[in-house]
Amino acid sequence: MKLKVVLVLMAFVGIMNAQTKEFTGAKALEIRQKTTCNTLEEGKPVYGMWEGRIWSRVQGEKDRHLFNVVGINVRQCDCVEDPVRGKGFRSVGREIMMYLDPKTNEIIDKWENPWTGEMVDVIHVANDPVNMRGYVYEKDKDGKVSAKTSFRQYEDVAVTSYEIPLFYNNPLSGDYQKYVGGTYHAMEIFNTYYKAEELLNSKIKNLSQSNISWQRMSQWLPWMEMGSRPGWIIANATGESILDKDGVWERLQKILGDRYPLYKNPPPRDDKRPNETSWTVFKKFLADKEAKK
Repeated sequence: MKLKVVLVLMAFVGIMNAQTKEFTGAKALEIRQKTTCNTLEEGKPVYGMWEGRIWSRVQGEKDRHLFNVVGINVRQCDCVEDPVRGKGFRSVGREIMMYLDPKTNEIIDKWENPWTGEMVDVIHVANDPVNMRGYVYEKDKDGKVSAKTSFRQYEDVAVTSYEIPLFYNNPLSGDYQKYVGGTYHAMEIFNTYYKAEELLNSKIKNLSQSNISWQRMSQWLPWMEMGSRPGWIIANATGESILDKDGVWERLQKILGDRYPLYKNPPPRDDKRPNETSWTVFKKFLADKEAKK
């Protein structure tokens, strides 16, 4: 019985390895642009949407379902060609994510913190911009092929999988955080699913299918006013990216129209502004709040 299990596992591992496909150079760049932009066409907006839940994780107590979420990222790609580095691209975008009541699924702008009993303002995600920091090229500065990518293929489905660990100085920290702490620690996990033929066929410029699974493990959100209380939040969401503006989910269309009309379109392709995060946005919120006093 044990031998049979081992043989099955070995066969499974062999299949997994056989399904991993790796690419370099121009083909890798093409696939990366498709997975980032959903298209090889410059300046064509793509609408990435997701919905899911956020939970708390505190040692010694049951996990709490804190919020539901719904969000959208609107982006486009700028394409360039360098005499040494060859073709390249860069994505520019902006995004929102709304925090919803876990029971009614309605947007909440005030939230009673169950640990402190305080009523706090909910600062929804409204990050403008969310851009790639630089261009991805086919070659490096010396003209050597450097672009590479890979995906796992299950029959006709291609899957890209990324874990992005985040560890940086908290924008709200002070001069002495080196001694007392003050770094932001999180991890984002992206698994995205495509039709393999659409990724591999250079004649297909636009993707008809791009489904995402997104998870995020992070410290408390700044507006929760949790200070140094131990604990984490865990987000789990699924969604899709589309090229048809009319296909944006009806609820998101209403949110964009009522609250965030700027976010209906991506930033200009030459946008050079620094990226925003929940922390930088919250810092500005505090500054505005103090100024109004």
